[in-house]
Parts: sequence; C-alpha cells; structure tokens
Amino acid sequence: MSDPRIIELRGIDRYFSVGDETVHALDEVDLDIAAGEYVAIMGPSGSGKSTLLNVLGLLDKPTAGTYKLDQRDTSNMDDDELADTRHSKIGFVFQFFHLVPRLSAFENAELPLILDGMPARERRERVEQILAELGLKDRMQHRPDQLSGGQRQRVAIARAMVTRPKVLLADEPTGNLDSVSGTECIQILEALNADGLTLLVVTHDSEIGDRARRILRMQDGRIVKDLRG
Repeated sequence: MSDPRIIELRGIDRYFSVGDETVHALDEVDLDIAAGEYVAIMGPSGSGKSTLLNVLGLLDKPTAGTYKLDQRDTSNMDDDELADTRHSKIGFVFQFFHLVPRLSAFENAELPLILDGMPARERRERVEQILAELGLKDRMQHRPDQLSGGQRQRVAIARAMVTRPKVLLADEPTGNLDSVSGTECIQILEALNADGLTLLVVTHDSEIGDRARRILRMQDGRIVKDLRG
C-alpha cells in the first residue's frame, strides 16, 4: 500500500539569531499532510506561519528535524537538489504577485518553462492553455501594470502551475486584493485542489481559513490546534 503522505515533518526546529537574541521560530513541529489535502495555516504575527511555509517550500532549511516531500528526505539535499525538487514539486503564490514588470502576462507565466528548457512550441501551448483557463485569453500580451490586481494574481497562479507541481503554497494570496477579486482567487485555488493538487494557504483572514478542510493554528512556533472540517 502506497504512503498517502506527500509532506512529513518530524521534530522541525528553526532558530534565528537577531543581534544577541536567539529566536525559536519553529519548535519541534510534527506534521503529516496527505496528497490532495486543503490546509489553512493560521495564527498571529510571529507565530511561525511564514517560517513553516518557507521550510515546506524548501526556501529555508530547518535547524533540526527531518522533512520528507513526496517520500524523499530533503534533509541532506545540496542546493542544486533542493532547487530541482522545489522547481518540479512546488508552486508558490504570494501576496504581492512578484511578476516581472517589463514582461507580458504570457512571458511571466512562461518563465519556469524556459528554465526547464521546454521547446518553444510546447511552452506556448501550455501557457496559452492555462492562461485561457484562468480567464486571461485576452490579456496574454498585457504587462502587469496594465492588469488589475485580480488579473495579476491569476498570472501568478498560472506561473506557479505551468510546471504541474504536486503542492501549491499560497502566502496571503488574497491579502492584496479587494473582496471580489480575493474570492475569485481563492475559488481558482480551490478548483485546482479539487483536481488533486495539495493546497496550503497561509492567511490571517478567518473567512478564507474557514473554507479549508483542515486548519492548523500556530502560536510561538508550534502547531497548537489541528482542526478538520
């Protein structure tokens, strides 16, 4: 029987030195997430949410503990292995979009596939398909400053999804959007989850958090509640 877990954390600690002070950002975190889950990570500022997301996204290494992603232990990976695993397994969506201002929507979404060395024709077909699916068929050649906030976030989602990752990490994805655009954004993410994508959303918004089927509440670097809907 195959292991349903796509994420397995055991004893994860993360320390930071700030001047003469040591900050314990993550404290003995154990966590299992099954493939296809929809999880919200919530808690006050400084509770460890973003640090946990950075560890899950292989953007930051824990000080101690083990992290298995899709059955692979990432603990001893070198920087190249971490980058390859991050690129192939994980998509990221951020509050502030992080689009390249001088590039069109199409070119922004295409960037990960260029890094992959995918042939131009195949890139074009894949990017056009996902942008069309996200309602951006008529905006592909527009630069970010020619798009609304909701459209920019959809471009960011397209860029995250073109490599067909197994896990999508969203850090306050609606935090820079009006309520209508924010609802549209979370509905898009939920549709991707319904298709089998593992979705983790960091949010301060209780209305967004309550939509998830599982809520992790963090405080002082620990998961203090694990609620399943």
